[in-house]
Amino acid sequence: MAATRRVMRAVRVFEFGGPEVLKLQPDVAIPDPEENQVLVKVHACGVNPVETYIRSGSYARRPALPYTPGSDVAGAVERVGEGVAAFKKGDRVFTLGTISGGYADYAVAAADRTFPLSDSLDFKQGAAIGIPYFTAYRALCQRGHARAGESVLVHGASGGVGIATCQIARAYGLKVLGTAGTEEGMNVVLRNGAHQAFNHREPNYMDEIKEHTGTGGVDIIIEMLSNVNLAADLQLLSRAGRVMVVGSRGPVEINPRDTMSKESSIIGVNLFLATEEERRECAAALLHGIEAGWLKPTVGSEYPLAEVVKAHEDIIHSSGARGKMVLLP
Repeated sequence: MAATRRVMRAVRVFEFGGPEVLKLQPDVAIPDPEENQVLVKVHACGVNPVETYIRSGSYARRPALPYTPGSDVAGAVERVGEGVAAFKKGDRVFTLGTISGGYADYAVAAADRTFPLSDSLDFKQGAAIGIPYFTAYRALCQRGHARAGESVLVHGASGGVGIATCQIARAYGLKVLGTAGTEEGMNVVLRNGAHQAFNHREPNYMDEIKEHTGTGGVDIIIEMLSNVNLAADLQLLSRAGRVMVVGSRGPVEINPRDTMSKESSIIGVNLFLATEEERRECAAALLHGIEAGWLKPTVGSEYPLAEVVKAHEDIIHSSGARGKMVLLP
């Protein structure tokens, strides 16, 4: 749709609720970039689980209604606002966050949340970087203080954050274990840096992990589904090991003694609480990873913008992830 028409398609949320509240509107005004902002023609937008929590109204951050979801877009710069010298029309970029929302034909983003997209990656891969890779780096390095030679178990390693964690951990010299729910997912995990993969749908997979790690245990666990796995995770940790809580869909009961016996830690991870300095550190590390060639997002399910409701249903209820889910305007 030509920018000269001044309208675009965008997904709008007028009330919090289930996936059905996502409404594709054909005549939303194309936003104008203000000072230190860029307008991006969206070629792909990542879909993140947190966007389903925000849409439902259950997340701590509740945007003013109506709003357009989506933070991780990749595309070409259409226009720049005053004060933007780093980008020009036509530049290939990806974002960490948008101002106007990414489930749309065009999106406005802050210039300091916009990054050059290497020619080695396509737009779909670019849309898979944002929240997954920044979250993975924050969990592993900034909050988990991972060191080369340590071991990490990535619980739910075949999704966007999981694959990102495997790639970063392998590049940083850790021993990487990952779980997935299907044979295909396990193969994805192994192709993206894991030394060993386990099927978390098998009833004895925790025993297999214990057997593999021996008496030493695992130094770090990156946990995507804490309400299911946290109690068992504490049994897998090494002395002074830490569980990084990246995702949870409800409460869980644990025995605090399990943390005392090994002086282990349960640490929450929230990318939105990162300081400006921490975000710059993340960005520098990830841009280096792209240049070095080890950061290569794996794209999974692809949906046209018109099927956004199905995308939100599938990201929560699918039988097993195999890469990053993206919307294609």
